[in-house]
Amino acid sequence: MAAAEDSGIGGAGVSEGLQSAGVRINALLTEAGLAPVDGVLAERFENYLSLLLRWNARMNLTAIRDEEGILRRHFVESIACARALPAGIATLLDFGSGAGFPGIPIALCRPEISVTLAESQGKKAAFLSEAVRVLGIAATVHSGRAEVLHNVFDCITLRAVDKMGIAVQSAARLLRPGGWLAMMTTGKELDALKAAAGAEFAWMPLAHLPGGEDRLLAVGERKISLPA
Repeated sequence: MAAAEDSGIGGAGVSEGLQSAGVRINALLTEAGLAPVDGVLAERFENYLSLLLRWNARMNLTAIRDEEGILRRHFVESIACARALPAGIATLLDFGSGAGFPGIPIALCRPEISVTLAESQGKKAAFLSEAVRVLGIAATVHSGRAEVLHNVFDCITLRAVDKMGIAVQSAARLLRPGGWLAMMTTGKELDALKAAAGAEFAWMPLAHLPGGEDRLLAVGERKISLPA
């Protein structure tokens, strides 16, 4: 599967405090068999982490609250997703974005993609708006249910969304013909989610995600017409 890659490590211009978290991110990426991010991108992930921790102290953005858990489960898994998405994607909807995973890491790692972060909970949408502003990424926030959007996208990502099967059905309707549906899920849920997406998807080989032993990325292309 074609994918965009980040360049190697380059720590110039990153402060001591930022460097330490960048080192931890890159150590986890290396542990997962993935290439490290460069120094500039590591600093931007540091800023994202700092903002997330400050907001998470006041509201429940993510159930995982310790830095190491956030880096391992959210950041590294989302970076892996960003790199695994096919080339040629111009627009992407992060359906039920929550604290911005995987949408914000995709916007950071794949700046050629215009990302829409859809989140129906007002406080989380406010966090996403602040993250977009602070990080200066090519993303917009839709504060509301993704289902009401009228435009279509080249790619839609879903991760830990409530009522995931129903969400997958809604997401499939927002994809252009030839677009990509990317589901971050588990082996236990995979078959049901593929069935929810419908028969017009052709699925790429599964990618294993570093967030856990059973974590998978399923990417399917929406075919223009079904085979006879």
